[in-house]
Amino acid sequence: MSVGNLKDSGNQGNNFPWQLKMLQGLQQMVDNNMECCNTLNKLLQPQERNIKVDSRSDAGIAGEGAYSISIANVGNSAGLVGGQPLPAGVTLNFDAGALNNTLSGVSYDATGTTFLITTISQ
Repeated sequence: MSVGNLKDSGNQGNNFPWQLKMLQGLQQMVDNNMECCNTLNKLLQPQERNIKVDSRSDAGIAGEGAYSISIANVGNSAGLVGGQPLPAGVTLNFDAGALNNTLSGVSYDATGTTFLITTISQ
């Protein structure tokens, strides 16, 4: 397709207006697509995260609002995570999943043992 498809004999077959509108429409589609891509790129930029590691021998709730929680029983006896036993030497990992999801927190009871709790948050 050319911008002007003029014939030599009296301007017959002139489709310049139609071709110009098509090219302008295509340019608008490209511009809209670039705007969408720029917005998506801003959302997907790496974000700073905070990593916190605590050694706990008490009871509580870990990781409220965190993106990820890891609870390792580094003591010599079992503890509780979410009301379920966590044997010595075992690690549980919790991940909020998709981009910017957060966890509501996990209850734990490390009385009589030691938990190493790692959280990743904003």
